[in-house]
Amino acid sequence: MKLAIIGIGHVGSSIAYAVALKGLCNHLVLASRNVTKAQGDALDLQHTLSFCERPMIIESSAIDEVKDCDILVITVSVQGNNQMTSRMELAPGNVKLFRQIIPSLTQKNPQAIFIIITNPVDVLTYLTTQLSRFPPSKVMGVGTLVDSARFRALLSAEELIHPDDMRAYILGEHGPSQFPVFSNAFAGSERIADTPCHRRIFQEVNHAGMNIYNLKGYTNYAIATATCEVIKAIMYDDHRTMPLSTYFDEWNGIRNNCFSIPLVVGRVGIIRHLHPELNDEEKIALDETAKLMKEYINQHIHSEQI
Repeated sequence: MKLAIIGIGHVGSSIAYAVALKGLCNHLVLASRNVTKAQGDALDLQHTLSFCERPMIIESSAIDEVKDCDILVITVSVQGNNQMTSRMELAPGNVKLFRQIIPSLTQKNPQAIFIIITNPVDVLTYLTTQLSRFPPSKVMGVGTLVDSARFRALLSAEELIHPDDMRAYILGEHGPSQFPVFSNAFAGSERIADTPCHRRIFQEVNHAGMNIYNLKGYTNYAIATATCEVIKAIMYDDHRTMPLSTYFDEWNGIRNNCFSIPLVVGRVGIIRHLHPELNDEEKIALDETAKLMKEYINQHIHSEQI
């Protein structure tokens, strides 16, 4: 399997390192607008292979020279403000950037699956689906998968249960309007109740990404690990369930939108959508996140076409 990471900043290089350690491909391409930086990272990673699970080809490339890949992981981004308050602040610059790079990547990698990391991930997953004209099953964003992982980790610390045994999803926008699905949250078949303590944990998760960004200038470890889970599900055809951003015609009464919903992921990409039964409060939260995402998509993508 040939995998290219488009953008070798803090996030891209962390994903590359994790992919090499876990042996998640046979051929790894590091592509960047700064080709010299990509060359340095590729050489550095090559020198780790003696300690990794499997050998692989690791090389660097300019973005417009990437071709014949099975998976394209997109992390390239414009520079954010050090005290950014919303991921949506990156939208104007990153929409312009994606309009420049996605058509060429699509043409030279016609069999690829896109995994979108760049923020705002829901808007850019929608845009990539539109620009590539790939089926929505071949374009996914690592939206609330990382939020759900943070949620499980904090719930684990509170309940003293391993985080992998916490079955709890956060859906919707990878941002402030996301919501937890307590009605379908379980640990060992026992309900994870919607309590004030658990709501406090969710609020902590909701602000975690921006808090980390403003403390160190970027986030990288959790998103890199989450991305590797998606890559692994594709590589091994695992049929794993995970909340990811995807464009859909209809999901639980919401039409023509793009945000994180529960999916089954395997070698072909998105195999199917799952449709959990939501309670009344969650249905209201779903409507709110859907309305907000539609506004963002219209503002940052469709307004340019008018």
